Amino acid sequence: MGPDMGSALRAETLSPQTTGRPLRAWQQTALSQYEESSPKDFLVTATPGAGKTTFALTLAARLLSRREVARVVVVCPTDHLRLQWAEAADRMGIVLDPNLTNAVGPVRAGTQGYVTTYAQVAGKPMLHAARSTAVKSLVILDEVHHAGDGLSWGEAVEEAYGMAARRLCLTGTPFRTKPDERIPFVRYEEDTFEGEAGGLVSRADYTYGYKEALADNVVRPVVFAAYTGTSRWRNSAGDVVAASLSEAGTKSVEMQAWRTALDPKGQWVPHVIAAMDDRITHLREEGGMPDAAGLILASDQDDARAYAKIVRRVTGKPAELILSDDPKASKKIERFATGSARIAVCVRMISEGVDVPRAAVLAWMTSYRTPLFFAQAVGRVVRSRATHESATVFLPAVRPLLALAASMEEQRNHVMPPPRTQPDEELEALDLPPREPREGEMKQWEALEADARFAHVLHSGTAHTGEGSGATVVVGEEEEEFLGIPGLLTPAQTAELLAKRDDELRLRIAASHRADDGDFMLVEDHPDEDDAGRSWRDAAELRREINKLVNRVAARTSQPQAVVHTQLRQSVPGPPSASASVDVLRARRERLRTML
Repeated sequence: MGPDMGSALRAETLSPQTTGRPLRAWQQTALSQYEESSPKDFLVTATPGAGKTTFALTLAARLLSRREVARVVVVCPTDHLRLQWAEAADRMGIVLDPNLTNAVGPVRAGTQGYVTTYAQVAGKPMLHAARSTAVKSLVILDEVHHAGDGLSWGEAVEEAYGMAARRLCLTGTPFRTKPDERIPFVRYEEDTFEGEAGGLVSRADYTYGYKEALADNVVRPVVFAAYTGTSRWRNSAGDVVAASLSEAGTKSVEMQAWRTALDPKGQWVPHVIAAMDDRITHLREEGGMPDAAGLILASDQDDARAYAKIVRRVTGKPAELILSDDPKASKKIERFATGSARIAVCVRMISEGVDVPRAAVLAWMTSYRTPLFFAQAVGRVVRSRATHESATVFLPAVRPLLALAASMEEQRNHVMPPPRTQPDEELEALDLPPREPREGEMKQWEALEADARFAHVLHSGTAHTGEGSGATVVVGEEEEEFLGIPGLLTPAQTAELLAKRDDELRLRIAASHRADDGDFMLVEDHPDEDDAGRSWRDAAELRREINKLVNRVAARTSQPQAVVHTQLRQSVPGPPSASASVDVLRARRERLRTML
C-alpha cells in the first residue's frame, strides 16, 4: 500500500473525537445528498462561519478512502488561505502542499494533493490541467465567485479543471452574475420577476443560510451599532461644506461626509475605536469571552497605519497591523487568531475566509460597500463557539451600509436564497470596490474635521435609538453594561445604554488627544513557531537548509552552485528539490553535510 492511500485510509477512519470537531447536522445532510448521486459538480452555499472547510475535507477524505479520487486540489483566493487549508487538511490526515509553485511540474511525492490560488491557476492553466488529470482528482474551488469571467480568471479555471473527475464549489454568500459573466461549473437558471424574465441566477445544490445557522447556534447573532456625526471638508472649489452622516441629502454629499468621517485626523475614528474597545472589555470581563478581540477594516494602508496609532493612543494597547504587502502578513494573522491581542487593523486581509473565531467585534472604517464584501467581512465575527456569544459591528450611519446591515438582519427571519438579478448598475457593484475619483478629480478636496455621535442600534431590521420609547426602561445593576448580550437586554435597552455611554467616550477621547502622542509602537514580530510534524513545512525548511549547504559547498570547492546541485542529484537520485519528497530532501541534506 502506497503512502498516499495509507493516509487516505487514516482520514476515512477519523472519528469526531479524533478530529475534535463532530460534523454538524447540515454537513451530514449535505454529505448524504452528495453521496446519493456522486455528481461531477456540486455547489454548496453556506453562510460564513458555518464550516465549509470541514465539510469539503470530510468529503475529500471519504472519496480518497474509497479510491474514487487519488488527488485533492484546493483553489482559494489568497496565499494565507493556502496555509489555512493545509493546516485544516493536516488535522484530518490529508497532506496538502501549500507551497507548490507554477515553476514546479509534478505534485510532490508523499502528499495527497496541493493548495493553490486563482491567480496561480490563471498564470499556467495547462500546468494545473495536467496535474488534475494525471490521476483522478477532486478539485475544491473555495469562494468560487472569484472564478467569474469578469475577473479574467474564469476561462483559466475552466481550462485547468474542465476535465477533472470531480469538482466541489464553495461560497460563503449567494452570488449573482450578469448573463455574460457565468462562473465555470455553476448551474444557472432563468430568474423571473412578476412573470417576466429577469436574467440568470446561480443555483446551489445545497444551501445553508444565516437563518438556519443562527437557529443551530452555529453563528452568533449580530447587533449593528451605527454612529453618525457632522463632517466638515473643503471641496475642489475651495468652499467649506458641513453635513451629517445620517442626513447628508444627496449621494455625493453623503460620500464626502463618509470619507471625511474616516479621516484619521478627525474625532469620528477615535470615538468609535473607544466604543469598540469598551465592547471588547465587556466581552472579556462580563460576556464569557476572555479572549474576545476586534477587527478594524481600513480603506488603504496609510489609513490602516494611522488607525493603529489611534488604537495605541486611545486604548493604551498596541494594535496588530496586517497589510497585504507585508511578507509576514500570514504569520501575523495566525498569531492574532491564536493570541491575546485585542485589536487588529487591516485593509482587506481578513475580509474573506480567514478564520479568527475569537473576533467578535468589527469596526467598519472603510469605503467598501458592496454586498459581497459586506457579507464576507461581517462573516469574520459571526463564527460561534458557545451559545451565549454575540457579535457587534460598529459602522457609519450612511444609507449604503445601513441597507446592507438591514438586509443581513432580515436573513434571521427568511431563507437566504440566491438574490434576484438587478439592473446593470447595481450588478456592476456586486464584486468591486467603490469607484475612485479620476486622475485630477477633486485633487483639492481636504478633510477638515468630523465628530461622532451614537445614532442607533439596528436589530432585526429595526432601528432603536434609546430615546422616546414612551416607556421607562428599568435596568438592574447586573444588566447595566455596555451593549448587553441579545436576549438579556432588549434592543431598546441596548440602544439606551449605548447612548448613555456615548458622553463618557467623548470625554475619554478628548483626554487622549490632550496627552502627548509620542511614538506609537505596533506589536513586535515574534519568532517563528515550531512547525515540526507538518510534512509540507518540513519540506520547505529542508529546501532552505539544502540551499544554504549548497552555497557553503560551492564556496568551499570554488564550484558554481549549479554544478553542486547537479552532483547532489546524481548522488541522491530523484526529482528536483522543489517537488522532492521529505525523505529525498533529508538524504540530500545529509549528503551535503558529508561534503563539508
